[in-house]
Amino acid sequence: MKALFPYAETTRGVTVRVAVNFLDEQSDVAKGRWFWAYHIRIENESALAVQLITRHWEITDGRGARHLVDGEGVVGEQPVITPGGAYDYVSGCPLSTPSGSMEGSFQMLSEEGAGFDAIIPRFRLSAPVMSR
Repeated sequence: MKALFPYAETTRGVTVRVAVNFLDEQSDVAKGRWFWAYHIRIENESALAVQLITRHWEITDGRGARHLVDGEGVVGEQPVITPGGAYDYVSGCPLSTPSGSMEGSFQMLSEEGAGFDAIIPRFRLSAPVMSR
């Protein structure tokens, strides 16, 4: 699993895995726009079902400028993940620099009503160096 998802963090039996890819076809270096797609897999290895309620992202560009993003669910959903189950989604991130990073958390709610933050591991956004 490490090869597919090089970044992973486990919180209370919920593992958040991340894979990231630079999208050359959606980037425009001449206009100062770089774009990445990231694939998130949330695995529930706990004994209780959990629901993803909200997300919190901290996006840092190559100059150190931070942008915070908070919102309900992910990609328009607030999925319930049963014990032993997983939920996958893909989203994207543009930056005005060729590198940066993302990290954050998902606010989860267990079927017993206990809330907790499942940590999203910090991952690098890095465009390949283009030879001219």
